[in-house]
Amino acid sequence: MDALLDHTMMRVADLDESIDWYGTHFDYEEKGRMEADTFTNVFMGPEDAHEDAALLELTYNHDGRSYELGDAWGHIAVRVPEGELEAAYDELMDEGVEDYRDPESCGGRYAFVKDPDGHEIEIVQRDHGAKWSIDHTMMRVTDADEQIGFWTRKFEYDERPEGRWEADSFANYFVEPTDAPEEAMSVELTYNYDDRSYEMGDAWGHVAVRADDLDDAWDTLMTRGAADYRDPESCDHQYAFTKDSDGHEIEIVTQ
Repeated sequence: MDALLDHTMMRVADLDESIDWYGTHFDYEEKGRMEADTFTNVFMGPEDAHEDAALLELTYNHDGRSYELGDAWGHIAVRVPEGELEAAYDELMDEGVEDYRDPESCGGRYAFVKDPDGHEIEIVQRDHGAKWSIDHTMMRVTDADEQIGFWTRKFEYDERPEGRWEADSFANYFVEPTDAPEEAMSVELTYNYDDRSYEMGDAWGHVAVRADDLDDAWDTLMTRGAADYRDPESCDHQYAFTKDSDGHEIEIVTQ
């Protein structure tokens, strides 16, 4: 399978507000939309996003439900050019974005804001990729070795050595497909050393990986022992879903 990360999905309470927020502050434009009887999906990203860049999928359910964020999903991270972190953060503050974790409080290496639904967004400095394009999606895991093995075995991902960060109380590991372009998204696995457990919530939905052939990719995942959660037939052969051992959903899509 291709296995590049295609998008990250989050659920929102007010679709128009979220579209406006990401358009105003991150210069995102609508890249695609799917309208159904009970929900609407909108895909967004920078105008000049690389062809292999991941998009943000905003899902709005028409029944007016509210969502719980939980803590099993952490954040998406968006890129700004090297040396422009403080200027980018100040720009967001001037536009009325809430001051959540400024660069100074993060040692000048990154910063965080929140969208209208409370989803955390990290701002990272990179010398590649369009400004505000998605750099990675972070999820918290209860067993780092198991999860690195999951992505390595099931999707043939590699751990990015330069991305590993070992601290006193936690570790971050970045995984991505072999030979993924710099502009593609990676997965950040965060492992806390205190043996805590996590609540999945429902405000975050899934990450999606690309497959050249949906049925072939699904058969490969089943052979490799992936969870049979929603197979292609149950999804009208448009997509499928598996889960990791912590319950994070992973969609398989064809581009």
